[in-house]
Parts: sequence; C-alpha cells; structure tokens
Amino acid sequence: MAKIKQICEEKLGGIIKDMGYELVDVEYVKENGGMSLIFTIDRDEGVTIDDCEIVSRKIDPLLDEINPTDDKPYTLVVSSPGLDRPLKTNRDLNRHLNEKVEVTLFSKQNGNKVYVGNLISFTEKDLTLKTEKEQITFEREKIANVKLVIEV
Repeated sequence: MAKIKQICEEKLGGIIKDMGYELVDVEYVKENGGMSLIFTIDRDEGVTIDDCEIVSRKIDPLLDEINPTDDKPYTLVVSSPGLDRPLKTNRDLNRHLNEKVEVTLFSKQNGNKVYVGNLISFTEKDLTLKTEKEQITFEREKIANVKLVIEV
C-alpha cells in the first residue's frame, strides 16, 4: 500500500501542483466493502467541491495509464483536508506557526503523550511548542499526530 501512495505522489504530485493545489496526502484504504484511492488536496484559499471535481477529472485518466493498483478495482476520491486534519507537511506547519496545536506522541515524554501549546518553530528534525508551563521540543519521528486546536 505504501508503494501505491509513493507511485501516486511521484507521478501525480507535480501535475496537481501545476494546477495550483498542494497534494497533502494519498491513501489507499478499504471503505464500504471496497478499496478507495483518496487524494487530499489543499490550497491557501481553501478547496471547494468544484476544485475536487477538477482535480479528479484531470488525474482519473492518468491513473488508468499509471495503474498504481495493478488492475485492482478502487473508487477515486478527491477531497479537501478539513479544519481538524493532521498537519503533515512543512507547509502545513508553516501556515500554522504561532497557533495552538495538539501534539500526540507515539510514547510518553515527561509522563505525557499529548501536549497542547502554540507552535513556535520546527525543522526537519524537531518541533517546538510553548505550553502554559514550558517550552518543549519534540523529535518529529516521535510524533504520531499534530493537529490544530479548534476553539469555539
């Protein structure tokens, strides 16, 4: 399944970028009794259903040529990430610098697996939060998930 994701990102990521969108993620997952190939796209202005349709129409025939699933049937889905989606790319993190995020770790650090604070910096190797109590840095390879804290 990682191979399918990699093929799709390599072969279609540039095409999607040239269309003015960021390819946030590609997933090949079992849904509703069948397989779905899900492309998640984003752009600074946000993504509409029309944007999803435009990208879908562009990549659908290309997927037929590339054949990343080796002729196994799937449903193509192109979607927007949504506000509560994980922040996965450096572009995502950069867009949300100084905003409140929740970091979930694979294993406990200082007795906790979940930290909430303002994202103050990041590099390829680490990410730093300013919580109410402290400033703390996490190795990115130890982070399971980063997402925005949505306050209402």
